[in-house]
Amino acid sequence: MIGPDVFKSNLAALQARIAAACAASGRDLDSVQLLPVTKHHGVEAVQYAKEAGLRAVGENRVLEAATKRAAAKDLNLHWELIGHLQSNKAKEAVAVFDRIQSVDSLKLLDRLDRLAGEAGKSLPILLQCNAGADPRKYGFMVDAMEGALERALAARHLTIEGLMTIAPLDDAPEVAVQCFERLRDLRDELSARYGVELRELSMGMTDDLEAAIAAGSTQIRVGTALYGSRAAAADSQ
Repeated sequence: MIGPDVFKSNLAALQARIAAACAASGRDLDSVQLLPVTKHHGVEAVQYAKEAGLRAVGENRVLEAATKRAAAKDLNLHWELIGHLQSNKAKEAVAVFDRIQSVDSLKLLDRLDRLAGEAGKSLPILLQCNAGADPRKYGFMVDAMEGALERALAARHLTIEGLMTIAPLDDAPEVAVQCFERLRDLRDELSARYGVELRELSMGMTDDLEAAIAAGSTQIRVGTALYGSRAAAADSQ
């Protein structure tokens, strides 16, 4: 795990990238939120985020997040699930997370609605779209998103706040650009058709955040640029 000084240096460099991307796109810096991704890093990563004034953290795994949240219970952070959620982990996810971004099937959507109701809470969610049509990625295909949104809007215990995507891994920069622009256009179309805001566009990570910001991302999810290699962190634990 990196030390606090390295984190501060990494954060400053990342914030400079975000500011430059916003300036190049004519966007207000406050319109893009940074979500630090703490997967495979210890609770220190969460503490660094809090000390830097960040308000939320993203995790990929339910059990790892549950352990960290318990250890960091006094930090008053917002916890977001950004990784694929198996149905058998849904009950724990409803208890641990403040928002689930990776809602990628009708089965999961219905299960989360039921479990949130049983827990007596309204659970904010994002619908994950496979906007790049990548067979290695989870998410609703573009032509299935209308039905997914209708199901989400009908859910009694879920609050749909926007859309999320992960760009395909590709050396060609235009692949990420097309993915992000497709999600933005889809959001605009669905928002107008159903009269819902869908304010959140969660898209962009360490290697493609500039393209995401240019396309209208409201939240970028960054781990490597802040905390270093996840693989190295996992090997050290």
